[in-house]
Amino acid sequence: MSGAVVIRLAVRDRVTVLSIKIRAMDELQIAGKTFASRLIVGTGKYKDGAETKAAIEASGAEMVTVAVRRVELDRTKQSLLDFIDPKRYFLLPNTAGCFTAEEAIRAARLGREVGLSDWVKIEVIGDMATLYPDVQATVEATRVLVKEGFTVLPYTTDDIVFAKRLIDAGAAAVMPLGAPIGTGLGIANTYTLRMMRELITEVPLIVDAGLGTASDAALAMEMGFDGVLLNTAMAASRQPVLMASAMKKAVEAGREAFLAGRMGKKLYATASSPLEGISR
Repeated sequence: MSGAVVIRLAVRDRVTVLSIKIRAMDELQIAGKTFASRLIVGTGKYKDGAETKAAIEASGAEMVTVAVRRVELDRTKQSLLDFIDPKRYFLLPNTAGCFTAEEAIRAARLGREVGLSDWVKIEVIGDMATLYPDVQATVEATRVLVKEGFTVLPYTTDDIVFAKRLIDAGAAAVMPLGAPIGTGLGIANTYTLRMMRELITEVPLIVDAGLGTASDAALAMEMGFDGVLLNTAMAASRQPVLMASAMKKAVEAGREAFLAGRMGKKLYATASSPLEGISR
């Protein structure tokens, strides 16, 4: 009996070691920079800086996005940046709140000038009701900022044509929405996102916006996306720090499931144990 327990433990340990090795080899790479975590988190809507800090820590994220227009850039007053250790996290400024390409370009330049980063997540909102991006303006801003030396990660729709135009403009990654920002609907457009994943392989694809819970993040990763970016799903939950921990596990599990490859679907049942050799 004790021997059986030892065998099970040994197998479990080997599986654990194999899983760790796979994760070590399977890191997210964007523009030559490597990240062990495939979860990117935002910083808005938390009740205070302390909760923001705790949720980010629980998420295991290495990249954290902050809105250039919503932080005290001169640092003379307490700022969101006081709760994010730049030695521990990679800051990704974003242009949330911009409605034209010109506004987004100015915000990106400002973020770089005050020392945030020369990376930027471009958001150019085209519709207030849905917060859908103005994709044409997004392409324009991406083209200008890439020429100025920025590493640009644009937030966009699930339109494959515009995704390809963003890549042609020099985007280092493309970030299509799963559902409108802040809705928590999950992935509402699985068909187009699956098609995008199949047809676009030149740059990382990161699902951004609309996720509501851990299973949504896991589904995005199982579909083969390279990462997810989320904020409201954690910040608006009843227990943001606990949800952040759940998101961390969901992204890891979804990625491992994608790498493992799911079984094929069948119309009829197949016995888990072979029926051959069983006396009747």
